[in-house]
Amino acid sequence: MSKADFFTSKVWAVIGASDKPERIGSTIYHHLKKAGYTVLAINPTFKTVDGDICYPDLRSLPQLPDVIDMVVNPNLGEHYIREAAELGIHRIWFQPGTWRSDFAQLTQELGIETVQSCVLVEIESKIESK
Repeated sequence: MSKADFFTSKVWAVIGASDKPERIGSTIYHHLKKAGYTVLAINPTFKTVDGDICYPDLRSLPQLPDVIDMVVNPNLGEHYIREAAELGIHRIWFQPGTWRSDFAQLTQELGIETVQSCVLVEIESKIESK
């Protein structure tokens, strides 16, 4: 599975989305929306992100995402990985600093495809072409 394959997915959830413009979770959320994706915000700290409803967890979403973009401390990651697998979500994009070495075995066992890269770098060309 290549990075490009992840971008064929139309619905993304940003775990760690933020309503604070200076936070990377805000930047990623805005860039994915600007690139034309349906983006769902997940962060139990906020009620809204960019005027959109922000959900406390994956189970609360009105629809399941095709891809999760992980923008949280890796110590929180295992919970979301397991929740994704239980819900049938099989693609997780890990931002720099969100990956732990033990996630390799866990995601493999759960049948989850992963990418470890900055989504902003990858999405930039999509935004520029719009």
